[in-house]
Amino acid sequence: MYAVILRFADKARAPALMEAHKEWITRGFDDGVFLLVGGLQPDGGGAILAHGLPRADLEARVAQDPFVEHGVVHAEILEIAPGRTDARLAFLKAGQ
Repeated sequence: MYAVILRFADKARAPALMEAHKEWITRGFDDGVFLLVGGLQPDGGGAILAHGLPRADLEARVAQDPFVEHGVVHAEILEIAPGRTDARLAFLKAGQ
């Protein structure tokens, strides 16, 4: 499982790329990779929980985010090895 942190680097450019960024997010959900997407509060960027693919594939996917491509955000990928989960998240430990 991964947490992707997207911190603003050039927020002024975000509005011009927002629709393309939203389409990229939709593809992540459609592909079954993204579990959650939300904003960093207060107004610091975004965060994504991702699952089910190798790190290199996630890195390639994140690099395709228009916000990343155009320097609107800097991305950091944190890999999480779930040790204990609520029963509703047991699928995250499968295959470890």
